[in-house]
Amino acid sequence: MTKMPFHLLVAVLAPLYVGTAMGAQRVQNYPTKPIRLILPFAPGGGADLTGRMVAPGLTERLGQPLVIDNRPASAGIVGAEIAARAAPDGYTLLIATSSFAANPSIYKKLPYDVLKDFAPITLAVNSPLVMVVHPSVPAKSVQELIAFARANPKKLNYGSSGSGGAPHIAGEMLKSMARIEIEHISYKGIGQVLTALLGNEVQMTFSNLFVAQPHITSGRMRALAITSPERSKAKPEWPTMAESGLPGYQTGLWFGFMAPSGTPDPIVRRLNKELVSILSQPELVNNIRAQGGDVVAGTPEEFARLLRDDIVRYGKIIRAAGIAQQ
Repeated sequence: MTKMPFHLLVAVLAPLYVGTAMGAQRVQNYPTKPIRLILPFAPGGGADLTGRMVAPGLTERLGQPLVIDNRPASAGIVGAEIAARAAPDGYTLLIATSSFAANPSIYKKLPYDVLKDFAPITLAVNSPLVMVVHPSVPAKSVQELIAFARANPKKLNYGSSGSGGAPHIAGEMLKSMARIEIEHISYKGIGQVLTALLGNEVQMTFSNLFVAQPHITSGRMRALAITSPERSKAKPEWPTMAESGLPGYQTGLWFGFMAPSGTPDPIVRRLNKELVSILSQPELVNNIRAQGGDVVAGTPEEFARLLRDDIVRYGKIIRAAGIAQQ
């Protein structure tokens, strides 16, 4: 076997060493410029609120501005694709939501792989949905609503913020587990759904607690139960769906931070450390709780496990309901 001359070996390896050293230095000095946070939904929603509540703390801790980039379109797919195609250098982050886990079962051709193209950083917030009905509905509990729906098949309409979204999945779970026939009407956002409910165009929906709360307080809609496995700390007087005669019923919204796949692990760990610390601050915890959510920050591995489990769980619901799209 012919040995390479030493001077040629140096010429070959030197650029690799320099490149590795420079890469390590970039990671060590991170961050040195503004960081973009992609919010794949419209301003005012849970993802937007989560990002904007965390942004000041992250800016302070990292010493660089966090630039909010709203990309609301196609169930979050447009914003997620931008993040997936961004350089994996820690300067592009994404807030993913529970729809992130549902989309692979709804859309046959996503422009990215949910599990392969992203690096989970941390789950941030869980936000249960609240089941609300129009005051004209003669039901003060989930069990009474189920009884009414069984006696009046297809008389009740429920609205959702879009096919495959969390309210739609919640409604289909209700139909399947309670064995009732209620009609689904899709709108372009939860704001339109609540307007339709106030006008009695639909008689029920599953909504984020924060946006529904003013209407519940005013008596213009009635809360029956929440979709989390445990009662909400914000509204402990409301029963869960499971307590209301549907054991095992569990769904809702979650929001978490991700980076493009390939982002150096030290950067992912640094971001995780800072985000978990920010999310543990009592003032922020109280603000999130006031809007109906609970802080659930943890490790990247825990977030990855949740994502894998939810892809399977939502997939079963979506296939059973026949709501997959081409």
